[in-house]
Amino acid sequence: MLARIAEGVRSGAVRPRDLVVHAVRRIEALDGRLNAVVALRAEEALAEADALEAELARCGRGPGAAGPLCGLPVLVKDIEDVAGMRTTHGSLAFADAPPATVDGLAPARLRAAGAIIIGKTNTPELAWAGWTANRLFGVTRNPWGAEWTPGGSSGGSAAALAAGLVPIATATDGGGSIRIPASFCGLLGLKPSAGLVPRRPLPSWIDYSSDGPLATTAADLRLLLDVLRGPLAGDPSAVEGWTPALGRLPRRVMVCERHVDGGPLPAPVHELFRRAVRRVTEVLAEAAGERSPADGGAASSRRARSSAIQVHAVPQGALFPACDPAAEWSAVCGPEQAHQLGERFIREHAELFDPGFRAWMEMSLEVPMAEYQRARRRRFEHVRRFDELLDGDTVLLSPVLCYSEQHADGRLPGAGQPGVPTDLENTYAANITGHPAISLPAGRVPSGVGCGLMVTGPRLGDDMLLALAELWEAAEPWPRVASGYDEFTVGLPL
Repeated sequence: MLARIAEGVRSGAVRPRDLVVHAVRRIEALDGRLNAVVALRAEEALAEADALEAELARCGRGPGAAGPLCGLPVLVKDIEDVAGMRTTHGSLAFADAPPATVDGLAPARLRAAGAIIIGKTNTPELAWAGWTANRLFGVTRNPWGAEWTPGGSSGGSAAALAAGLVPIATATDGGGSIRIPASFCGLLGLKPSAGLVPRRPLPSWIDYSSDGPLATTAADLRLLLDVLRGPLAGDPSAVEGWTPALGRLPRRVMVCERHVDGGPLPAPVHELFRRAVRRVTEVLAEAAGERSPADGGAASSRRARSSAIQVHAVPQGALFPACDPAAEWSAVCGPEQAHQLGERFIREHAELFDPGFRAWMEMSLEVPMAEYQRARRRRFEHVRRFDELLDGDTVLLSPVLCYSEQHADGRLPGAGQPGVPTDLENTYAANITGHPAISLPAGRVPSGVGCGLMVTGPRLGDDMLLALAELWEAAEPWPRVASGYDEFTVGLPL
């Protein structure tokens, strides 16, 4: 979709101004129910659109003119800086922050590729939670069902995409913040390999956070990753010289239902996950060119094709045999977040914070340096284990989440308070180890919200995950937007 819109701008079929106006009108008409968008810069965006139109008229409209995202409207997650806009981090403590003077990395690279920033999306306070609600802007709702959350922390961006408000919305992932919203909203979301997309400014969770693409199609996901990736002066972990290998696919599949031993999956998640595992093996076998016996019947034929791909079960708890990945994550990320904010700032603004975030910060201030250092050092063992497990051409399949839905205010069904037990989330491991992980739409549970299949690949195997996403889209197509919403391009002369 993104390439088609950009080509429409270059050809003159649609003007950049028309795209900005179309996006703003959709936000004004549809976002009141969702609360995905928390700030607009419509006048500035219109001026930038007119400047782009003038540039195209002056310099020509040939292939690639004005960048691969020529004229596309973008919403930016409100933990990322946009020059001239305040970055509130969804927090009352930053409600009066001065406007940023420069763009953060993702907004800057999107602008350089021709995109036009039109506003900001909601996020939980300082991106700390897997649902999107805060005391500054309120609750964001899932377009697939207003009772439910779109996930977090990139929930505002995911809701905006799933409702067709804009063609691009930025996302970050420090503990699942791309993959959880992608799962709940029926989107594709990739947490890239650590270092593939560099960091600027330095994130709160130093080694665990990354910008990454969130999209409605595999082609859009690939294009956005290509725009975001690449080395950057000042980031010692930034990967240089990575070239994707087109068509690279896994030949071995590991399957782990839960990264922490917690018993059976809920029935709706289990049913969708087992079907997704079966279909992945069939799709991979077919792509590898395997042929089934002509006389084996349909069921036998499927089994024969699937047998070409090695499938191995990983017992619950085997990935982190001596510890809980969520506890490992918190022992590092909590103190790093608290250190960045500073003890004095936390104490002085305690009454402004969300109670859950405040409790986490106060607990993190008490973490001994020795405990933080031990968790940092244990990370090397976790990375080794995943490197060996996913060596070469192997991927790990898991559900993104071990629960099926969550109320928009963060409560699980039947619970009285917001929050999710950490053993219900399979997302922490990839942030700890730095491996790439993608959420693929695997269907919807009875409440109507999405359920994502998480595929974790070898380090710098992002190209393998993108190729699998393209196969998955062809074999298991999904709706581009939620029921009752139109795709962004509807009504445009494209």
